[in-house]
Amino acid sequence: MPIINSIVNWINFKRIYNIDLFKQYPYNVQNETFTKLVSRAKETEWGLRYGYSDKLSIEKFQEKVPLQTYEELKPYVERLRNGEQNLLWPEEIKWFAKSSGTTNDKSKFIPVSNETLEECHFRGGKDVIALYTLNHPENGILKGKGLTLGGSHQINNFSNRSYYGDLSAILIENLPFWSTFIKTPTSKIALLPEWEEKLEKLTRHTIEENVTSISGVPSWTMVLIKYILDYTGKKSILEVWPNLELFIHGGVSFTPYREQFKALIPSASMNYLETYNASEGFFAIQDDPATDDMLLMLDYGIFYEFIPLEKINEANPPVYTVKDVELNRDYAIVISTNSGLWRYIIGDTVYFTSLFPHKIKISGRTRHFMNAFGEEVMVDNADKALDIACSKTGARVYEYTAAPVYMELKAKGSHQWLIEFEKQPDDLRKFTVELDAALKSINSDYEAKRYKDFALEMPIVNNIKKGTFYLWFQKKGKLGGQNKMPRLSNDRNYIDELLEIEKEL
Repeated sequence: MPIINSIVNWINFKRIYNIDLFKQYPYNVQNETFTKLVSRAKETEWGLRYGYSDKLSIEKFQEKVPLQTYEELKPYVERLRNGEQNLLWPEEIKWFAKSSGTTNDKSKFIPVSNETLEECHFRGGKDVIALYTLNHPENGILKGKGLTLGGSHQINNFSNRSYYGDLSAILIENLPFWSTFIKTPTSKIALLPEWEEKLEKLTRHTIEENVTSISGVPSWTMVLIKYILDYTGKKSILEVWPNLELFIHGGVSFTPYREQFKALIPSASMNYLETYNASEGFFAIQDDPATDDMLLMLDYGIFYEFIPLEKINEANPPVYTVKDVELNRDYAIVISTNSGLWRYIIGDTVYFTSLFPHKIKISGRTRHFMNAFGEEVMVDNADKALDIACSKTGARVYEYTAAPVYMELKAKGSHQWLIEFEKQPDDLRKFTVELDAALKSINSDYEAKRYKDFALEMPIVNNIKKGTFYLWFQKKGKLGGQNKMPRLSNDRNYIDELLEIEKEL
């Protein structure tokens, strides 16, 4: 083990040097990434169509190439799935990451090249270790194994030439052989399609391991930990894994879950590290444990552009590179990648907390927010407001979603929140008042609409029965792994479904 640690430290030292370079010279590194991407793709069907060349400037690229959603990309994806090549990227594309659908499609199938696997996703995983080791030089994570709670879709065939599955399944299929010595559970268990079976087998397998780190979405990781505690009869997960020291989380904000994890893992030496990765790429890593923002990783073969969120619905919105972004302004992310996603709008919104280095926080989704009355409440606002309300009432939130209650002829509008509490507030009315006050302090648009109940009345908070969200996921066939509850919506589809499901409990 000392030899392994020495090798890892040497590799990490070299990598930290490269990370420091893009912190100091973000635009230079992004310009280099752009040039490499365009040069690699100039002989593809897409590159020929839009006149890619070694001399193409970013400005000309933005003039020539239209912004893309999945609907525009889909015809190319269909052809790639049928085995055609050299369409978007010169390298063979045979892997497709299946993710949640768009307005018109149940599922999206995101092309994943070998370059994206190596230079983006796997490099991201290595950088997590490098940055964690930098901040915690006395760590012991390599003395045990990392437990990864991924998705449940196995690899499936589109044809003999192309395959699809959850990104986590694709990563597992392509991991180097030596990774089996540092990860758990086995690939066979990790890829089980049925959540309940997977939970039981994963528990029996991993409680005998020396688990030092866990990676996963907070909500499903909580389900796993509670299951293990029930299975073993232990009071703390540290009785099962005494050397557990790190939880690597992503997918949703950790804010509503932080206190619950402290209760489940009662250790002052437990560390938490946030990452931002998706089917389209690995984007950012929390590089400073003292802050909750994330370093935008600028040398993963991804060229970034940013659309001001308030301009997203314009026919030709302004689009900025890292050189021109501003602090504390919501942007929709646009990416061009080494899998052939060109000027692709991924649907997430972020804001910059720092420049030089460029650090971000996820604020929500371009479609998952509440703006039925001009209030523009983002997921980040909701998470912060809930955290404040919980701290003032002693409550803990397990899961939530919110949507508008529309205006009627003789009634004003409001917001309805469905909250499944891990620990209920003593006074739900007080919790509601604190939530409303917190939202007013965070969001000036919400505050204006709430002024004297001008457009919005006091929010309605429903304390729904435990198990409601779990049953919703079950009915949708979305138990486990990477599935997430939409936090905010401009329609009532999710809320009405949950209210009906609650009646069954």
